[in-house]
Amino acid sequence: MKWLQDRFSMVLCALLIGTSISGPTWADASLSAPPAPRGILSIAAYPAPPLVLNDIDGNRFSLVKQKGRWVFVHFWASWCGPCRREMPAIQQMVEKLKTLPLAFAIVNTAENEDAVFTFLGLLAPDIVPLMDLDGMVTEAWKPRGLPSTYLVDPAGVVRYQVLGGRPWDEDEYLRFLTALSAQSVQQN
Repeated sequence: MKWLQDRFSMVLCALLIGTSISGPTWADASLSAPPAPRGILSIAAYPAPPLVLNDIDGNRFSLVKQKGRWVFVHFWASWCGPCRREMPAIQQMVEKLKTLPLAFAIVNTAENEDAVFTFLGLLAPDIVPLMDLDGMVTEAWKPRGLPSTYLVDPAGVVRYQVLGGRPWDEDEYLRFLTALSAQSVQQN
């Protein structure tokens, strides 16, 4: 039993040391990262790739024009099973957070408007997706699968990545995104 306690103590120490070393590095020390919920990975920061697309209604979205606030960039497709399960939670999240200084770029990956319209009509009728018709924006971002989400800070730097679906409408995710958006206000 003593060896188990010793081993547990060693693992706990290693985790604590590893966490303090690999935590996010913020360019501005006045910004502190809120604790990320499960599945939201703090990554080595890098400038966000270009993202300029029209939404399904023909309105232009440019990531560069979102500077000064956090942006939730989400890649999905209608044929993706996890995307199907996740999309209603994204719609609920967008609805709950719509008054915050947080931008949403919900990017459909290389599908036609009919497929997207039909899919969203059933699962998330209030989402207005960006249409990456030729897949070039998706290629620039290089998601490791679908769905994939990136959180871009107010300076246009990718800080977090999420692989796979998440229950975005649950409290821990809403609190996290609300805390990030509060940093957007500080930047303005």
